[in-house]
Amino acid sequence: MKTFILGLILICNTIAFSQDTTVYQVSPRFEVCDTTDLKQLDVCFNQEVYKNFYTNFQQPETVKPDYEGEVAVVFEVSKSGEFKTIYIDAQFNQLKEEVKRVFAEFPVVKPATYNGNPTFKQYSITLYFPLNENNSPVNSFNTALVYDDQNSTVNIIEQLTALQLKAKQEFDSVQKSVTDYTDKAYSSQVNIPFSHENYFRFDQDINRIGTNNHTASKPFMYEDVDDYYSFSDENKTLKKESSTWSGRKLWNEHLVQLQSKDYWFTLDPIFDLQLGKDTDADFNYTYNNTRGVYIQGGLGGKFSFSASVYESQGRFAQYFNQYAETLKAFGPDPAIIPGRGIAKRFKDDAYDYPVAEAYMSYSPAKFMNIQFGHGKQFIGDGYRSLLQSDVASSYPFLKLNTKFWKIKYTNTWTWLKDVRDEVEEDKAFKTKYIANHYLSWNVNKRLNLGFFESVIWENSNDRGFDINYLNPLIFFRAIEFETGQGAGNAILGASGKYKLSDNANVYGQFILDEFSLSDVTGGNKNWKNKYGFQLGAKYYNAFKVKNLMLQAEYNQVRPYTYSHNTIVLNYAHNNQPMAHLWGANFKELVLIGRYQKDRWFAEAKLIAGIRGFDINDGIDDFSYGGDIYRNYNDRPFDTGVTIGQGIKTTTINASTQLGYLVNPASNLKAFVNLSYRNFDPEAETISVLNNSTVWINFGVRTDLFNWYFDM
Repeated sequence: MKTFILGLILICNTIAFSQDTTVYQVSPRFEVCDTTDLKQLDVCFNQEVYKNFYTNFQQPETVKPDYEGEVAVVFEVSKSGEFKTIYIDAQFNQLKEEVKRVFAEFPVVKPATYNGNPTFKQYSITLYFPLNENNSPVNSFNTALVYDDQNSTVNIIEQLTALQLKAKQEFDSVQKSVTDYTDKAYSSQVNIPFSHENYFRFDQDINRIGTNNHTASKPFMYEDVDDYYSFSDENKTLKKESSTWSGRKLWNEHLVQLQSKDYWFTLDPIFDLQLGKDTDADFNYTYNNTRGVYIQGGLGGKFSFSASVYESQGRFAQYFNQYAETLKAFGPDPAIIPGRGIAKRFKDDAYDYPVAEAYMSYSPAKFMNIQFGHGKQFIGDGYRSLLQSDVASSYPFLKLNTKFWKIKYTNTWTWLKDVRDEVEEDKAFKTKYIANHYLSWNVNKRLNLGFFESVIWENSNDRGFDINYLNPLIFFRAIEFETGQGAGNAILGASGKYKLSDNANVYGQFILDEFSLSDVTGGNKNWKNKYGFQLGAKYYNAFKVKNLMLQAEYNQVRPYTYSHNTIVLNYAHNNQPMAHLWGANFKELVLIGRYQKDRWFAEAKLIAGIRGFDINDGIDDFSYGGDIYRNYNDRPFDTGVTIGQGIKTTTINASTQLGYLVNPASNLKAFVNLSYRNFDPEAETISVLNNSTVWINFGVRTDLFNWYFDM
C-alpha cells in the first residue's frame, strides 16, 4: 500500500512539472497569415514562401525555359523576420544567383517565437523545375510531404538543426576546396621516374659546384631536385597555347588533375607503342603494345604515393627475344622480359607481360623519408651501376633515406626471387633477401665519397627475413659471421665524384665481392680477386653548345664477381643481375651524347665491350665466371683468371634516337630509334651465336623507366 501511494505521488509531481514547463513555438507569419489558426500557420507559411518565389523568379537566359531539374535551398528567417539564404545547390551558377536574389527580396515577416520571444528558424525547400504556379503545398510543421502536379513538385519546407545543416553542406564544401592545379607534385615526396633521358634534363643543375645534394642514390624525389631545378618553369616555357580541353590534355596537362590545400592527385594513361623491323629476324616486324594507367598523389605535406599498372604484348628484335627466353622461370611461361617481368606466350611468337609498380612515400621529418613499395633502385652517377642497378625486374622494397649536414644515408631492404628449376619449392619461387647500406658524404664543394655494403641471405632453416639486418647502422660483415659464414653473401663497394667545374665532373665506383688481401696483392690473378670498377666523366654544354651533354664511361668486372657457391646467394633477381647487365667477366666502354632543344631531343650511344662466356659443349662445362648463376666452385682453374676467359666475345651496340616531347606533364614522347648490334664470339656454341643486326623502330612512349637493349 505504501508503495502504491509513493508511486501515485511521483506521477502527480511529474504531471505537474510537465505542465509548468510547456513550450509554445509559433512559426514565422506573412501578413496574410495573421488570422490563420495556429494549427494551419505552417501550411500558410509554406504556401506564401512558394507564391513569393514563383512570382518573383525570372528564368536566367542561359537556362532553357523547359529545363527539368531541382534546386535545394536552405534559408533562415531571422529574429527580425528577414529571409537569408544559407545554402543553395543547383546545376547552374545562374540559377543559384537568381534564387539568392529572389529570397533577398522577400518581404519582412513576423519572426518565429519561442515561449513568446522572437527567435530565428531555419528551413529547407527543394524546388523542381519547370515551376508551376498551381503547386500549393499543405503540410503540418516539420513534415516533409511532396505533391506532384504535372511533373512539377515542391518539397514542403522543413526545419533543420544546426548539425543537419552542417552535414548538408559537407559535399559542397569539399567541392569548393578544389583549387586550380599548381604542380604540387614537383615539391612532393613522389619519385621522379628514373630514366636516363628524364634525368638528363636537370643533371647539370644538381651537379654544380657548391651544391650540397647527393646524386648517386636514385630515384630522386621531386623535393630533392626542387631547390636546383624548376619543373614548373620548364613546363611553362614548353607550354603550347590551346583553347580546347583536348588540346590542353594532349600537349600540356595531366588527363586528370585535382588539388586542394590538403591533397593533390593526378592520373595519366600510359602508352608504349612501338613498331619496327629487325633485319636478322625470321618474322616480319617487331612491336610493343603497352597500355596502362599512372597515378600520383599526395595527402598533406608529408605523404605521397604513386602507382603504375601496365598491360603489354610485344615481340622484339631476335637477339632480345632469345635472351628473354634464356631467362625463363620454371613452369610453362616461356620468357622473362628483361627489366619487366615474367611473360606468357602471346600468339605464336610474341609475349604477354603485365607489370605493376607502386610505392608509398612518407617524410616524418625534413631529414628523413621512408618508402615502401614494388619497384627498382639505382646507386651511381653513371649509365651503368656496379653497386645496385635497375636492369632486373621490379621487386618489393623498404627504403629509408636520412639526410643531414653533408651526409645522406640510404638503407634498402628488398625481397627477391630465385626462379630456377633447381630451387623450386612446392611449385613456388624461392625467396631471398638483400639489405643494402649506402652512405654519401660531400667532403667539400667538389668532392663526394660513397660507401656501399650489401648482404644477401636466403630462408634457410626457416630463417625468414633476419631482423638483425633491420639495424640501419650495423656492419653487415659482422652479422654474416654471427649467423654462419655460409648463411649469407656480403659485398662491399665505394663510389666517388669530383666536380671539375659547373660543366664537367668525373665519377667512379669500386665493387669488392671477396676479401682476401694476400690473393688480391699476390699478382697471380687468383679467382678470389672478385672485384670491378667504373670510371666515367660528363661534359655539360659541351663545346659551348647549350644542352649538349657528352658522357664517357668505362666498366670492368672480373670473373666470378657477384656469384656464390650457394647459387641462390648470388647478387641477382628473377635470373637477372642486380648490378651490371652483363653480369661479370667483361670490359665495357660507353660513349653517350644527349641534346635537347625545346621539346626536341636526340641521343647517340656507342657501347663496345669484351665478354667471356661458358663453353658448355659437353666436354668443357666449366664456369668461366661470366654467368653469376653458376657455382664458382665449378671453375677450371684457381690462378691465371683473366677477363674474357671462356669464349671471348666482342660486342658492339650503337644506337641513335630522335624524339619529341609531346606532353611534359605525363612525359609522353614520340621517337624513332635506329640501332646496330654486332655480337662476335671467337667460337660458336648452341647458346653463343654470332649475330649482326640492324633494328629500327618508332612509336610513342610514356617515359617512366629504362629499356636496356644493349645486352
